[in-house]
Amino acid sequence: MKTFVCLAVVLLLGLTGLSAVKNISPKVQVYTRSPGHYGTANTLICHVSGFHPPEITIELLRNDKEMPGSQQTDLAFEENWHYHMTKHVPFTPTKEDVFTCRVTHGGKKSTYIWEADM
Repeated sequence: MKTFVCLAVVLLLGLTGLSAVKNISPKVQVYTRSPGHYGTANTLICHVSGFHPPEITIELLRNDKEMPGSQQTDLAFEENWHYHMTKHVPFTPTKEDVFTCRVTHGGKKSTYIWEADM
């Protein structure tokens, strides 16, 4: 009986902690693996962190069309019930193309433009 009461208290405390967590918007960074040069192969990276709940969609886009061949890390847990995830894709930047990361979280879509540092 003592074990049951202890287990019930632990579960109650855990559920109380979960209810205190609110919908927290992600922080988004869009960057490249190496300093870029137009016409030179590189990797476009979108790192999304500090969000809750964990349901999220990340898309890497070239001129508003999803780029094929992208890969995504597993969802990782941070302290305080926050999560992070990274998506990346090989690409060759050009002056004419616009590269973005579109993140859907909590029913809201946000688009982040990669700022070329060339």
